[in-house]
Amino acid sequence: MNLWQEYLRPTNLSQALKAFAEAAGPVLPVAGGTDLLLDLKQGRHAPVHTLVDVTSIAEMTVLELRGHELFVGAAVPVNRIVLDPLAGAHAQALIEACNLIAGPQVRNVATLGGNVAHALPAADGTIALTALDAQVEVAGLAGTRRVPFTSLFLGPGKSAINKSTELIVGFYLPQIEKGQASCFKRIMRPQGVALPIINVAIWLARASETIQDIRIAVGPGGPTPWRATETEKIFSGRPMNDETLDAALEALLAQVGFRSSARRASADYRRHIVGGLFKEVLYTAWGRAA
Repeated sequence: MNLWQEYLRPTNLSQALKAFAEAAGPVLPVAGGTDLLLDLKQGRHAPVHTLVDVTSIAEMTVLELRGHELFVGAAVPVNRIVLDPLAGAHAQALIEACNLIAGPQVRNVATLGGNVAHALPAADGTIALTALDAQVEVAGLAGTRRVPFTSLFLGPGKSAINKSTELIVGFYLPQIEKGQASCFKRIMRPQGVALPIINVAIWLARASETIQDIRIAVGPGGPTPWRATETEKIFSGRPMNDETLDAALEALLAQVGFRSSARRASADYRRHIVGGLFKEVLYTAWGRAA
């Protein structure tokens, strides 16, 4: 039995959206296919008539500076992001997250757009993009629009994007300025199980020994990606010292919504280990911002 009936490879957004509109049956975009093709093969996804391959669409395969923002196309393979000097200069947390997605062979074909479209609240790329305050360009038959990154998520595995009529074109990230830096780290299951127990991404801006601004994302800490806003308030305008750290960690534990997972870890274990990971990420970003 064929997994699909028609396979199209447009070279621009107009062709792709036209393919969506004219498909004779259920239609989906595909890039690396590292999630979708497995889901189709193993019966976890409804049958698809048409697959629209987006890897040749110019608008979705660029990684470049646009004004004061870094644009990362949704069809850029994650390993290309890891190796790109612009991403290294302006999105260190994203590089570190992409470098932990699956294994080397998968990273050569898997895309950031696919990682996000899967809508998992603890996906590595998703947590990094949340802390980096990304905005998303979405294309549909009515045109293109830019939306806040976290607005794409409705719940675990539930995306606000209509995959039969819309495409994630790419992601806009604020350009790093002097005194700013980011970091991503995670704790994962041993023995090659690529499932994060917990991951943390932080972006911050410092002036001398004071934190001017900070964004903190922790996953999984809820049904959708989220920012630890109460913890961020503790840091704003305060010096980096033990008193500030203790108050911030207390606020984080009060806000985070860990749950127990048989495949990952218990909620109690996550609460036990999050403090050490949080401090490690924070100090790394703090040092880089110097």
